Amino acid sequence: MKAILVAGGAGYIGAQTCKQLAAAGFLPVTIDNLSTGYRQAVKWGPLVEADIRDRNAIASTVAQYDIRAAMHFAACSLVGESVQNPVKYYDNNIGAAVSFASGLIESGVKSLIFSSTAAVYGIPKTDLITEDHPTIPINPYGATKLAFEQALHWIARSSDLTFTVLRYFNASGADLDGEIGESHDPETHLIPLLSKAAIGSGAPLSIFGSDYPTPDGTPIRDYIHVVDLAAAHIAALQRMLSGGSSSIFNVGTGVGASVAEVIRTAESILAKEMPRRIGPRREGDPAVLVADPSRILHSLDWAPRFSDLHTIILTAMWWQKNRFY
Repeated sequence: MKAILVAGGAGYIGAQTCKQLAAAGFLPVTIDNLSTGYRQAVKWGPLVEADIRDRNAIASTVAQYDIRAAMHFAACSLVGESVQNPVKYYDNNIGAAVSFASGLIESGVKSLIFSSTAAVYGIPKTDLITEDHPTIPINPYGATKLAFEQALHWIARSSDLTFTVLRYFNASGADLDGEIGESHDPETHLIPLLSKAAIGSGAPLSIFGSDYPTPDGTPIRDYIHVVDLAAAHIAALQRMLSGGSSSIFNVGTGVGASVAEVIRTAESILAKEMPRRIGPRREGDPAVLVADPSRILHSLDWAPRFSDLHTIILTAMWWQKNRFY
């Protein structure tokens, strides 16, 4: 059984990917300091409780499990927080990430999949964003993710490392079996906040801005179900283990939905009106972010299967009502 080192495997996307790695016949070995992840989410392989800067922990883990490749999910990921505390984001998303990559190379690991973001693009210049779109991030979160992408390019040129960058659009939804879900503290993402409001365990939903240049005034995003997102990692891994070259892929659906549309879908599921309030725009939020997923659809054995709004919201609501951690 091939072992894969998963940095941040106790988090929302990392844990879902560990589940799919195990289903695909791999052994997911999580390395996580549990600063934001959950021990209870590590169910499909061993947990190494350590920081990704810890070269000794990386070396011993690689040797113990004969690690074949690594995935890096261990990053700070809140746009608003990145604007308020950029030092934290530069320290973790670049400093710790570079240290992790260096530790992998020193230990002989030659393949790395990096969890990046559509925030690297900044304000879109086209309706659908390709991987060749200019990268001009407008917040520290996007800037630090882009900086590590660029670091990977140069690190790979000077070593045997091969990498795949997956630029996520809006990860959302919950595990189809109800075992894993989105559990951030504080929670800032639309769909879990909507789910909490829907079941009465959260405050009325805040809509951050209703004056964007979109048809209904609310921001438009490309929502990708976390199960589909995890599947993209498995497909990318299979490609790399078969000798694929370093690449960058958008992971999205190519279809955008506005905040207002998301709320209407939730209301149709619940057959009731959602409590809500209109607030000001959040700093660093573009009006529209929608992927052109052509490259990943043509290059990997992957396509989104569960990323319709109804499935996303239904699974997210079920998780919030029955969550296990």
